[in-house]
Amino acid sequence: MRRRVVITGIGAVTPIGLTARESWEAARAGVCGIAPITQVDASQRRVHLAAEVKGFDPEAHMTKLAARHMGRFTQLALVAAREALAQAGLEPQPADAERCGVNVASGIGGQWVTEQEHSRGLERGFDRISPYYIPMAISNMAAGQIAIDVGFRGMCTCPVTACASGGNAVGDAFHYIRDGYADVMLCGGTEASITPLALGGFASMKALSLSEDPARASIPFDAERSGFVMGEGAGMLLLESLEHAQRRSAAILAEVAGYGATCDAYHITAPAPDGRGGAGAMRMALADGGVRAQEVAYINAHGTSTPLNDAGETAAVHAVFGLHAAKLMMSSTKSMTGHMLGAAGAVEAAFTALALRDGFVPPTINYRVPDPACDIDPVANVGRQAELRYAMSNSLGFGGHNVSLLLKRWEE
Repeated sequence: MRRRVVITGIGAVTPIGLTARESWEAARAGVCGIAPITQVDASQRRVHLAAEVKGFDPEAHMTKLAARHMGRFTQLALVAAREALAQAGLEPQPADAERCGVNVASGIGGQWVTEQEHSRGLERGFDRISPYYIPMAISNMAAGQIAIDVGFRGMCTCPVTACASGGNAVGDAFHYIRDGYADVMLCGGTEASITPLALGGFASMKALSLSEDPARASIPFDAERSGFVMGEGAGMLLLESLEHAQRRSAAILAEVAGYGATCDAYHITAPAPDGRGGAGAMRMALADGGVRAQEVAYINAHGTSTPLNDAGETAAVHAVFGLHAAKLMMSSTKSMTGHMLGAAGAVEAAFTALALRDGFVPPTINYRVPDPACDIDPVANVGRQAELRYAMSNSLGFGGHNVSLLLKRWEE
Protein backbone atom coordinates (compact mmCIF):
# COMPACT_ATOMS: atom_id res chain seq x y z
CA MET A 1 0.00 0.00 0.00
CA ARG A 2 1.37 3.38 -1.04
CA ARG A 3 1.50 5.95 1.73
CA ARG A 4 0.96 9.67 1.31
CA VAL A 5 4.07 11.78 1.89
CA VAL A 6 4.00 15.37 3.12
CA ILE A 7 6.45 18.22 3.65
CA THR A 8 6.51 19.53 7.22
CA GLY A 9 9.74 21.52 7.29
CA ILE A 10 11.86 23.57 4.88
CA GLY A 11 15.30 25.07 5.39
CA ALA A 12 17.41 27.07 2.96
CA VAL A 13 20.55 29.15 2.68
CA THR A 14 20.63 30.84 -0.71
CA PRO A 15 22.05 33.83 -2.59
CA ILE A 16 18.83 35.70 -1.76
CA GLY A 17 18.40 34.76 1.91
CA LEU A 18 20.02 33.07 4.89
CA THR A 19 16.81 31.20 5.80
CA ALA A 20 13.97 29.62 3.87
CA ARG A 21 11.65 32.42 4.89
CA GLU A 22 14.06 35.15 3.76
CA SER A 23 14.74 33.31 0.51
CA TRP A 24 11.06 32.83 -0.30
CA GLU A 25 10.17 36.44 0.51
CA ALA A 26 12.99 37.58 -1.78
CA ALA A 27 11.87 35.21 -4.54
CA ARG A 28 8.31 36.53 -4.28
CA ALA A 29 9.65 40.09 -4.55
CA GLY A 30 11.92 39.34 -7.50
CA VAL A 31 15.21 40.08 -5.74
CA CYS A 32 18.34 39.39 -7.77
CA GLY A 33 21.13 37.59 -5.89
CA ILE A 34 23.73 38.02 -8.64
CA ALA A 35 26.64 40.38 -8.03
CA PRO A 36 30.41 40.71 -8.60
CA ILE A 37 32.38 37.73 -7.29
CA THR A 38 33.99 38.25 -3.87
CA GLN A 39 35.20 34.75 -2.93
CA VAL A 40 37.70 34.65 -5.80
CA ASP A 41 39.87 37.34 -7.34
CA ALA A 42 38.03 37.60 -10.65
CA SER A 43 39.75 40.74 -11.91
CA GLN A 44 41.79 38.84 -14.51
CA ARG A 45 39.13 36.25 -15.31
CA ARG A 46 36.51 36.10 -18.04
CA VAL A 47 33.60 35.61 -15.59
CA HIS A 48 33.01 38.37 -13.08
CA LEU A 49 29.55 37.63 -11.69
CA ALA A 50 28.16 34.90 -9.45
CA ALA A 51 25.28 34.30 -7.05
CA GLU A 52 27.09 33.98 -3.73
CA VAL A 53 25.52 33.37 -0.32
CA LYS A 54 26.04 36.69 1.42
CA GLY A 55 26.76 37.25 5.10
CA PHE A 56 26.90 33.58 6.07
CA ASP A 57 28.88 33.09 9.30
CA PRO A 58 29.27 29.40 10.15
CA GLU A 59 30.44 30.24 13.66
CA ALA A 60 27.00 31.69 14.39
CA HIS A 61 25.71 28.12 14.07
CA MET A 62 28.56 25.90 15.29
CA THR A 63 31.85 26.06 17.13
CA LYS A 64 34.92 27.41 15.40
CA LEU A 65 36.54 23.96 15.57
CA ALA A 66 33.50 22.26 14.01
CA ALA A 67 33.40 24.86 11.23
CA ARG A 68 37.11 24.33 10.50
CA HIS A 69 36.50 20.62 9.97
CA MET A 70 33.61 21.03 7.51
CA GLY A 71 33.64 22.10 3.90
CA ARG A 72 31.47 25.11 3.08
CA PHE A 73 28.95 22.88 1.29
CA THR A 74 28.52 20.88 4.50
CA GLN A 75 28.19 23.99 6.66
CA LEU A 76 25.42 25.34 4.44
CA ALA A 77 23.63 21.99 4.43
CA LEU A 78 23.78 21.56 8.19
CA VAL A 79 22.31 25.02 8.84
CA ALA A 80 19.49 24.43 6.33
CA ALA A 81 18.78 20.98 7.80
CA ARG A 82 18.49 22.38 11.32
CA GLU A 83 16.04 25.00 10.07
CA ALA A 84 13.88 22.37 8.35
CA LEU A 85 13.88 20.20 11.48
CA ALA A 86 12.96 23.16 13.68
CA GLN A 87 10.10 24.26 11.44
CA ALA A 88 8.77 20.72 11.41
CA GLY A 89 8.88 20.65 15.22
CA LEU A 90 10.71 17.34 15.19
CA GLU A 91 13.16 16.81 18.03
CA PRO A 92 16.69 15.63 17.24
CA GLN A 93 17.54 12.12 18.45
CA PRO A 94 13.97 10.84 17.94
CA ALA A 95 12.83 7.64 19.62
CA ASP A 96 12.18 6.05 16.22
CA ALA A 97 15.60 7.06 14.84
CA GLU A 98 15.96 3.87 12.77
CA ARG A 99 12.83 4.94 10.84
CA CYS A 100 14.35 8.37 10.09
CA GLY A 101 16.84 8.83 7.25
CA VAL A 102 18.90 11.39 5.37
CA ASN A 103 19.28 11.88 1.62
CA VAL A 104 21.37 14.95 0.84
CA ALA A 105 22.92 15.48 -2.57
CA SER A 106 25.87 17.45 -3.85
CA GLY A 107 27.02 17.62 -7.43
CA ILE A 108 30.66 18.45 -6.67
CA GLY A 109 31.15 18.39 -2.89
CA GLY A 110 34.12 20.03 -1.25
CA GLN A 111 35.64 21.70 -4.28
CA TRP A 112 37.13 24.52 -2.20
CA VAL A 113 38.82 22.05 0.13
CA THR A 114 40.32 20.08 -2.75
CA GLU A 115 41.78 23.18 -4.38
CA GLN A 116 43.21 24.53 -1.13
CA GLU A 117 44.76 21.20 -0.09
CA HIS A 118 46.21 20.63 -3.54
CA SER A 119 47.94 24.01 -3.36
CA ARG A 120 49.21 23.15 0.14
CA GLY A 121 50.49 19.82 -1.12
CA LEU A 122 52.44 21.44 -3.95
CA GLU A 123 53.99 23.82 -1.45
CA ARG A 124 54.70 21.50 1.50
CA GLY A 125 54.46 17.99 0.08
CA PHE A 126 51.34 15.87 -0.21
CA ASP A 127 52.05 13.86 2.92
CA ARG A 128 51.57 17.06 4.91
CA ILE A 129 48.10 18.07 3.80
CA SER A 130 45.27 18.17 6.33
CA PRO A 131 44.15 14.82 7.80
CA TYR A 132 40.66 16.25 7.48
CA TYR A 133 40.93 16.70 3.71
CA ILE A 134 39.06 13.52 2.71
CA PRO A 135 36.20 13.75 5.26
CA MET A 136 35.80 17.45 4.43
CA ALA A 137 35.75 17.03 0.65
CA ILE A 138 33.82 13.87 -0.20
CA SER A 139 30.33 14.61 -1.52
CA ASN A 140 28.44 12.39 0.93
CA MET A 141 29.79 14.17 4.01
CA ALA A 142 26.97 16.73 4.18
CA ALA A 143 24.55 13.83 4.54
CA GLY A 144 26.79 12.13 7.09
CA GLN A 145 27.27 15.23 9.22
CA ILE A 146 23.53 15.94 9.21
CA ALA A 147 22.74 12.38 10.34
CA ILE A 148 25.27 12.71 13.17
CA ASP A 149 23.86 16.10 14.17
CA VAL A 150 20.20 15.09 14.28
CA GLY A 151 20.64 11.43 15.25
CA PHE A 152 18.81 9.87 12.30
CA ARG A 153 19.94 6.25 12.02
CA GLY A 154 17.99 5.07 9.00
CA MET A 155 19.35 5.10 5.44
CA CYS A 156 21.83 7.93 4.84
CA THR A 157 22.82 8.51 1.23
CA CYS A 158 23.92 11.05 -1.36
CA PRO A 159 22.87 10.97 -5.04
CA VAL A 160 25.35 12.64 -7.38
CA THR A 161 23.66 13.48 -10.67
CA ALA A 162 25.15 16.89 -11.42
CA CYS A 163 22.48 19.60 -11.57
CA ALA A 164 19.69 17.07 -11.04
CA SER A 165 21.15 15.88 -7.72
CA GLY A 166 18.89 17.84 -5.35
CA GLY A 167 15.79 16.76 -7.25
CA ASN A 168 16.84 13.12 -7.13
CA ALA A 169 17.43 13.38 -3.37
CA VAL A 170 13.91 14.65 -2.76
CA GLY A 171 12.30 12.19 -5.16
CA ASP A 172 14.19 9.18 -3.84
CA ALA A 173 13.34 10.16 -0.25
CA PHE A 174 9.68 10.49 -1.25
CA HIS A 175 9.59 6.98 -2.69
CA TYR A 176 11.49 5.57 0.29
CA ILE A 177 8.79 6.82 2.67
CA ARG A 178 5.89 6.10 0.36
CA ASP A 179 6.92 2.48 -0.01
CA GLY A 180 7.31 1.94 3.73
CA TYR A 181 11.07 1.89 4.29
CA ALA A 182 11.10 5.00 6.50
CA ASP A 183 8.69 7.37 8.19
CA VAL A 184 10.85 10.50 8.05
CA MET A 185 13.51 11.68 5.59
CA LEU A 186 15.56 14.86 5.78
CA CYS A 187 16.46 15.46 2.14
CA GLY A 188 17.82 18.09 -0.20
CA GLY A 189 20.97 19.36 -1.84
CA THR A 190 23.96 21.58 -1.20
CA GLU A 191 26.77 23.16 -3.20
CA ALA A 192 29.62 25.62 -2.70
CA SER A 193 31.71 25.62 -5.86
CA ILE A 194 32.36 29.26 -6.64
CA THR A 195 36.07 28.47 -6.78
CA PRO A 196 38.92 29.27 -9.18
CA LEU A 197 38.98 25.80 -10.73
CA ALA A 198 35.21 25.34 -11.00
CA LEU A 199 34.68 28.80 -12.49
CA GLY A 200 37.51 28.13 -14.94
CA GLY A 201 36.13 24.74 -15.90
CA PHE A 202 32.61 25.94 -16.59
CA ALA A 203 33.93 29.05 -18.38
CA SER A 204 36.26 27.06 -20.62
CA MET A 205 33.35 24.95 -21.83
CA LYS A 206 31.44 28.17 -22.54
CA ALA A 207 28.63 27.31 -20.12
CA LEU A 208 28.77 30.55 -18.08
CA SER A 209 27.43 33.98 -18.91
CA LEU A 210 30.14 36.56 -19.53
CA SER A 211 27.77 39.46 -18.90
CA GLU A 212 29.00 42.30 -16.69
CA ASP A 213 25.43 43.34 -15.88
CA PRO A 214 23.68 41.39 -13.09
CA ALA A 215 20.35 42.24 -14.73
CA ARG A 216 21.37 40.57 -18.02
CA ALA A 217 23.40 37.60 -16.80
CA SER A 218 20.90 34.94 -15.70
CA ILE A 219 17.97 35.55 -18.07
CA PRO A 220 16.13 32.23 -18.62
CA PHE A 221 13.91 32.00 -21.73
CA ASP A 222 15.12 35.41 -22.95
CA ALA A 223 16.35 35.46 -26.56
CA GLU A 224 19.59 37.12 -25.40
CA ARG A 225 20.51 34.41 -22.88
CA SER A 226 24.09 33.25 -23.22
CA GLY A 227 24.92 30.98 -20.26
CA PHE A 228 24.23 30.34 -16.60
CA VAL A 229 25.52 32.13 -13.51
CA MET A 230 27.25 30.06 -10.83
CA GLY A 231 25.36 29.99 -7.56
CA GLU A 232 25.75 28.27 -4.22
CA GLY A 233 23.61 27.35 -1.26
CA ALA A 234 21.56 24.57 0.30
CA GLY A 235 17.92 23.54 0.45
CA MET A 236 16.40 20.93 2.78
CA LEU A 237 12.95 19.42 3.10
CA LEU A 238 11.65 17.34 6.00
CA LEU A 239 9.39 14.67 4.52
CA GLU A 240 7.12 12.44 6.59
CA SER A 241 4.47 9.85 5.97
CA LEU A 242 1.09 11.46 6.46
CA GLU A 243 0.34 9.14 9.38
CA HIS A 244 3.57 10.07 11.15
CA ALA A 245 2.94 13.79 10.67
CA GLN A 246 -0.66 13.55 11.86
CA ARG A 247 0.27 11.52 14.94
CA ARG A 248 2.35 14.40 16.18
CA SER A 249 -0.04 17.11 14.90
CA ALA A 250 2.57 18.61 12.58
CA ALA A 251 1.74 21.58 10.38
CA ILE A 252 1.83 20.42 6.75
CA LEU A 253 3.21 22.70 4.03
CA ALA A 254 2.50 20.63 0.91
CA GLU A 255 2.30 17.05 -0.34
CA VAL A 256 4.70 15.21 -2.65
CA ALA A 257 2.54 13.49 -5.25
CA GLY A 258 4.84 12.08 -7.91
CA TYR A 259 8.42 11.64 -9.10
CA GLY A 260 10.00 10.86 -12.43
CA ALA A 261 13.67 10.30 -13.32
CA THR A 262 15.11 9.49 -16.75
CA CYS A 263 18.30 9.77 -18.76
CA ASP A 264 18.68 11.25 -22.26
CA ALA A 265 21.48 8.78 -23.12
CA TYR A 266 22.46 11.40 -25.69
CA HIS A 267 25.48 13.57 -24.76
CA ILE A 268 27.73 14.30 -21.78
CA THR A 269 26.65 17.95 -21.46
CA ALA A 270 24.05 18.87 -24.09
CA PRO A 271 20.40 17.93 -23.56
CA ALA A 272 18.56 16.09 -26.32
CA PRO A 273 17.26 18.92 -28.57
CA ASP A 274 13.72 17.55 -28.61
CA GLY A 275 13.63 17.41 -24.82
CA ARG A 276 12.67 13.74 -24.80
CA GLY A 277 14.42 12.96 -21.52
CA GLY A 278 12.78 15.83 -19.66
CA ALA A 279 9.45 14.95 -21.23
CA GLY A 280 9.83 11.37 -20.05
CA ALA A 281 10.53 12.50 -16.48
CA MET A 282 7.45 14.74 -16.44
CA ARG A 283 5.23 11.99 -17.85
CA MET A 284 6.60 9.58 -15.26
CA ALA A 285 5.92 12.02 -12.41
CA LEU A 286 2.33 12.56 -13.59
CA ALA A 287 1.75 8.79 -13.89
CA ASP A 288 3.38 8.20 -10.50
CA GLY A 289 0.93 10.63 -8.92
CA GLY A 290 -2.10 9.57 -10.95
CA VAL A 291 -2.54 13.17 -12.11
CA ARG A 292 -3.66 14.45 -15.51
CA ALA A 293 -1.41 16.97 -17.26
CA GLN A 294 -4.28 19.46 -17.35
CA GLU A 295 -4.33 19.59 -13.55
CA VAL A 296 -0.85 21.15 -13.35
CA ALA A 297 -0.90 24.96 -13.19
CA TYR A 298 2.76 25.85 -12.59
CA ILE A 299 6.21 24.52 -13.39
CA ASN A 300 9.33 25.73 -11.60
CA ALA A 301 11.58 25.22 -14.60
CA HIS A 302 15.17 24.07 -14.64
CA GLY A 303 15.58 27.21 -16.76
CA THR A 304 19.34 27.71 -16.65
CA SER A 305 19.61 30.61 -19.15
CA THR A 306 21.62 28.53 -21.63
CA PRO A 307 20.41 28.45 -25.24
CA LEU A 308 20.10 24.66 -25.44
CA ASN A 309 18.55 23.98 -22.02
CA ASP A 310 15.73 26.50 -22.17
CA ALA A 311 14.67 25.61 -25.71
CA GLY A 312 14.87 21.87 -24.96
CA GLU A 313 12.87 22.19 -21.75
CA THR A 314 10.22 24.21 -23.60
CA ALA A 315 10.01 21.49 -26.25
CA ALA A 316 9.61 18.89 -23.51
CA VAL A 317 6.76 20.82 -21.90
CA HIS A 318 4.95 21.11 -25.23
CA ALA A 319 5.40 17.37 -25.83
CA VAL A 320 3.86 16.48 -22.46
CA PHE A 321 1.20 19.13 -22.02
CA GLY A 322 0.09 19.77 -25.59
CA LEU A 323 -2.45 22.60 -25.84
CA HIS A 324 -2.42 22.97 -22.05
CA ALA A 325 1.17 24.29 -22.29
CA ALA A 326 -0.27 27.65 -23.36
CA LYS A 327 -2.07 27.88 -19.99
CA LEU A 328 0.90 26.86 -17.84
CA MET A 329 2.91 29.33 -15.81
CA MET A 330 6.59 28.37 -16.05
CA SER A 331 9.11 30.52 -14.23
CA SER A 332 12.78 30.05 -13.46
CA THR A 333 13.93 31.17 -10.03
CA LYS A 334 17.52 30.76 -11.28
CA SER A 335 17.01 34.27 -12.65
CA MET A 336 17.37 35.29 -8.98
CA THR A 337 19.52 32.59 -7.36
CA GLY A 338 21.79 31.70 -10.24
CA HIS A 339 22.41 28.01 -10.78
CA MET A 340 23.15 26.29 -7.46
CA LEU A 341 24.13 23.05 -9.22
CA GLY A 342 23.47 20.13 -6.85
CA ALA A 343 21.41 22.33 -4.53
CA ALA A 344 19.20 23.77 -7.26
CA GLY A 345 16.59 21.01 -7.42
CA ALA A 346 16.05 21.02 -3.66
CA VAL A 347 15.77 24.80 -3.31
CA GLU A 348 13.42 24.93 -6.28
CA ALA A 349 11.29 22.11 -4.87
CA ALA A 350 11.05 24.16 -1.67
CA PHE A 351 9.99 27.24 -3.64
CA THR A 352 7.39 25.12 -5.47
CA ALA A 353 5.96 23.84 -2.19
CA LEU A 354 5.75 27.39 -0.84
CA ALA A 355 4.13 28.58 -4.08
CA LEU A 356 1.40 25.98 -3.53
CA ARG A 357 1.01 26.96 0.11
CA ASP A 358 0.70 30.67 -0.64
CA GLY A 359 -1.03 30.52 -4.02
CA PHE A 360 1.75 32.65 -5.47
CA VAL A 361 4.03 32.04 -8.47
CA PRO A 362 7.53 33.60 -8.28
CA PRO A 363 8.71 35.45 -11.39
CA THR A 364 11.43 35.05 -13.97
CA ILE A 365 13.13 38.40 -13.42
CA ASN A 366 15.02 40.53 -15.96
CA TYR A 367 13.05 39.01 -18.85
CA ARG A 368 13.00 41.38 -21.83
CA VAL A 369 13.30 39.74 -25.25
CA PRO A 370 10.87 36.90 -26.08
CA ASP A 371 12.30 33.88 -27.88
CA PRO A 372 10.04 31.91 -30.27
CA ALA A 373 11.87 28.74 -29.14
CA CYS A 374 10.68 29.42 -25.57
CA ASP A 375 7.01 30.16 -26.23
CA ILE A 376 5.75 29.67 -22.68
CA ASP A 377 4.44 32.04 -20.01
CA PRO A 378 7.60 32.83 -17.99
CA VAL A 379 5.74 34.93 -15.39
CA ALA A 380 7.90 37.79 -16.54
CA ASN A 381 9.44 40.12 -13.96
CA VAL A 382 6.57 40.23 -11.45
CA GLY A 383 5.20 37.33 -9.38
CA ARG A 384 1.55 36.40 -9.61
CA GLN A 385 -1.25 35.33 -7.29
CA ALA A 386 -2.77 32.17 -8.73
CA GLU A 387 -5.01 29.26 -7.89
CA LEU A 388 -2.62 26.31 -7.61
CA ARG A 389 -3.41 22.70 -6.79
CA TYR A 390 -0.59 20.86 -8.56
CA ALA A 391 2.84 22.16 -9.54
CA MET A 392 6.04 20.60 -10.88
CA SER A 393 9.73 21.25 -10.32
CA ASN A 394 12.15 20.18 -13.04
CA SER A 395 15.89 19.53 -12.74
CA LEU A 396 18.21 18.49 -15.57
CA GLY A 397 21.90 17.66 -15.30
CA PHE A 398 25.07 16.97 -17.26
CA GLY A 399 25.18 13.33 -18.23
CA GLY A 400 21.57 13.55 -19.43
CA HIS A 401 19.96 13.23 -15.98
CA ASN A 402 16.34 14.43 -15.77
CA VAL A 403 14.13 14.78 -12.69
CA SER A 404 10.58 15.98 -12.30
CA LEU A 405 8.84 16.36 -8.94
CA LEU A 406 5.07 16.70 -8.75
CA LEU A 407 3.81 18.53 -5.67
CA LYS A 408 0.27 19.13 -4.45
CA ARG A 409 -1.29 21.82 -2.30
CA TRP A 410 -2.04 20.39 1.13
CA GLU A 411 -5.60 19.14 1.46
CA GLU A 412 -6.98 16.80 4.09
